[in-house]
Amino acid sequence: MNDILNIAGIDLESRIFIGSGKFPNNELIPKIIEFSEAQVMTVAVRRFDFENPKENILNYIPKNIRIMPNTSGARNVDEAVRIARIAKAATKTDLIKIEIINDNKYLLPDNYQTARACEVLSKEGFKAFAYMNADLYAARDMQNAGATAIMPLGSPIGTNKGLKTREMVKILIEEIELPIIVDAGLGKPSDACECMELGCAAVMINTAISSSQNPVLMAEAFKDAVNAGRKAFLAKIGIVSDRAKASSPLTGFLQDKE
Repeated sequence: MNDILNIAGIDLESRIFIGSGKFPNNELIPKIIEFSEAQVMTVAVRRFDFENPKENILNYIPKNIRIMPNTSGARNVDEAVRIARIAKAATKTDLIKIEIINDNKYLLPDNYQTARACEVLSKEGFKAFAYMNADLYAARDMQNAGATAIMPLGSPIGTNKGLKTREMVKILIEEIELPIIVDAGLGKPSDACECMELGCAAVMINTAISSSQNPVLMAEAFKDAVNAGRKAFLAKIGIVSDRAKASSPLTGFLQDKE
């Protein structure tokens, strides 16, 4: 099946994006990428360490993988823009995932600041992937500000609680012209499958893989779930009915024939 995701001018065969945080060690990253078949990995700029090659996460990401820096740690527009510029200088990519969080308890993204950052960075040529609370009006603001993709959370980051924002994500898919990529909170492969069945362009996974007892096997499980959900979406899922319908005709073939 030739089902290519074209996003930010890039053709991707995989619809699973992988985060690079929380793994027991960096040496595990190539295996996670191999078994998930992901082609994009997000990396926090604060994990770049060019003075210490062993600690520099970029040295563990295969060269054929698209790196998407993120602005993790930014609390406002100015900090996000500064981090994005550092990332571009270091990685030579115009991809950037905008994360602006000033809520230390729930770690919820600030939609207002994110929309403003999208406007500033898109004017500078960045391809801005906007991590946000699932809200239609904020998503429209980000779209109008030049965002490349909208990344609503499924549930609070790191919780593994699943797609708690299902109805809002469904609205975004229907109303926003940009690709919708659910990011944060997905805990099981079935959560990712559900996102894809709804029509999401892709999903972003990190904690669900890194916190499992077998991260490599879990990475493969998410790959399979994403592929299954995407195929189900393309096949058009059958109509839900309130009444039972026999799968075979109810005929009198067992009646005695004279």
